[in-house]
Amino acid sequence: MPSSDWRAPAAYGHARSIPAAGFAWEYLRRDEEYRRDFHRLKQKPRHDTGAQTAFANRWGLRFRGGPGPARRSGHTLLGARASA
Repeated sequence: MPSSDWRAPAAYGHARSIPAAGFAWEYLRRDEEYRRDFHRLKQKPRHDTGAQTAFANRWGLRFRGGPGPARRSGHTLLGARASA
């Protein structure tokens, strides 16, 4: 196991190049409570937007939306059909 001094500024030199979002992710992914909440969220149906919103609000997250309105399950934009 490395024995670097966590108080030494040199041990954190690499952190200067991490963007804010990357730094936040490094923090969150180590947080036990966040990991539990994320596991619970994964157990819910994808269309449960209430659970997604509550999770995002609790942890200060933003999820990317799709380029357009959500499509209904079972319907496709393009589909094959037999020609007459």
